[in-house]
Amino acid sequence: MENEDDSRATTYTTLAAGSDFRHELEIRRSRFITVLRRSPDEETARSLVSDLRREFHDARHHCSAFVIGPDRMVQRSSDDGEPSGTAGVPMMEALIKRETAPGVTDLSDVSVVVVRYFGGILLGAGGLVRAYSESVSAALDLARLVHRRRLRLCAVDVPHAEAGRLENELRNAGYVMAETEYEPRNTVLRIALPDEEAAISGAHSRLASLTAGNLEFRPQGTEWVDVPL
Repeated sequence: MENEDDSRATTYTTLAAGSDFRHELEIRRSRFITVLRRSPDEETARSLVSDLRREFHDARHHCSAFVIGPDRMVQRSSDDGEPSGTAGVPMMEALIKRETAPGVTDLSDVSVVVVRYFGGILLGAGGLVRAYSESVSAALDLARLVHRRRLRLCAVDVPHAEAGRLENELRNAGYVMAETEYEPRNTVLRIALPDEEAAISGAHSRLASLTAGNLEFRPQGTEWVDVPL
């Protein structure tokens, strides 16, 4: 399993948190029911297949694909009885080739299942590839997406009497304040920065200028947050 904190990527795009997203197409009398689920791990992704097999137990096919991790290192797909290469692979390509911004293909932590009810008309290999690809693309067109961004947390111990002023100055400088902690002797102020060297270096320089070099940030790890598109 890919470790998010060790990832080369500091941002990627995923589904907004919440319920599964569903979309249905009818293609030459066959029903293609597409379900998207935000999936931070393989267990969550595979549970989507299990859930839909129970719900649509009379369907002929439950084809699936998922991509997981900031660097998209985990990728799996299944044709589930369709001719080899006609369902899972085009579904996966619809995920990994999805442009989330001009020239950007960074969709991840997404699993998709397409449930097919056969309508009596054979689609042929090419028709199946197009149908499964179109089903996923059409669902993604309508699903709500968000950026997932890795932030670096930095903390500084400030005497209580100076904490309010310094917090205001940091906010006015455009920094995102994270959780503040009140200790017996000091207030611990925290900021959340893009996990990039330039941003971290700039924050250290700004704090030095605001405190005449008397205070320094200390690193406190990272966290991933959702940012609206």
